[in-house]
Amino acid sequence: MSTATLSTPRPRAAVLRTEVRLFRREPGSIFWILLFPTLLLVILGSIPSFRRSQTSLGGLRLIDTYVPVVILVAMITAGVQVMPQVLTGYRERGILRRMSTTPVRPSALLSAQMVVHGLAALVAMLLALAVGRLAFDVRLPRQPGGYLLALLLAILAALALGSVVSAVSRTTKIAGAVGSAVYFPMMFCAGVWVPVQSMPHTMGRIVELTPFGAAARALGQAAAGDWPGWSHLGVLVAWTVLLSAAASRWFRWE
Repeated sequence: MSTATLSTPRPRAAVLRTEVRLFRREPGSIFWILLFPTLLLVILGSIPSFRRSQTSLGGLRLIDTYVPVVILVAMITAGVQVMPQVLTGYRERGILRRMSTTPVRPSALLSAQMVVHGLAALVAMLLALAVGRLAFDVRLPRQPGGYLLALLLAILAALALGSVVSAVSRTTKIAGAVGSAVYFPMMFCAGVWVPVQSMPHTMGRIVELTPFGAAARALGQAAAGDWPGWSHLGVLVAWTVLLSAAASRWFRWE
């Protein structure tokens, strides 16, 4: 086994540590990924009508349905808004091109970015669950295994979508514009303005075919104690595979 092969994990670990440090120095990223979703939950939970049971939601309160929504907001923000700007900035400044001449391949940077933003989304989830439970008596997911599975698939879909945004954006300005064009429709599909459960039947069925509409339904089912519908999980897997293939085909290091 060659020396280069033995030394590969160490540069990758070093890149990951560096990206974690850089992320911690970005107050904007920390706020929008980690704090904004929970702040949104607190604002919504402060509205009295959001704390009353709704017969249209099977006795649930609106605040109960919004915990999965704000978790998805954190994922969408990390994958679609923040990560593409960082990767496109690296490409724009020639960092990825220069890395290709070193033992550290550009793919190490891409994987490190996905790990950092995926972990940030997980931290945002824990914060939202804790605040929802302590401040508004939102029950913790009754089907934790299904909830975790749906969560991980949703994170993968968000990162895959962000990779596509990075692939089609030549500059950070374009990445910001494309990311914003994708961000708000995905927020709608996640149920930010209208919970997916409350949407008209036809609209709800269409939204459930999108990655975050399916994720919202899967997380809601797991929170209620049911195993997430396999159709919703299948939609997440299909979108992740499709978006990953598109990102792999279109992504350029230079």
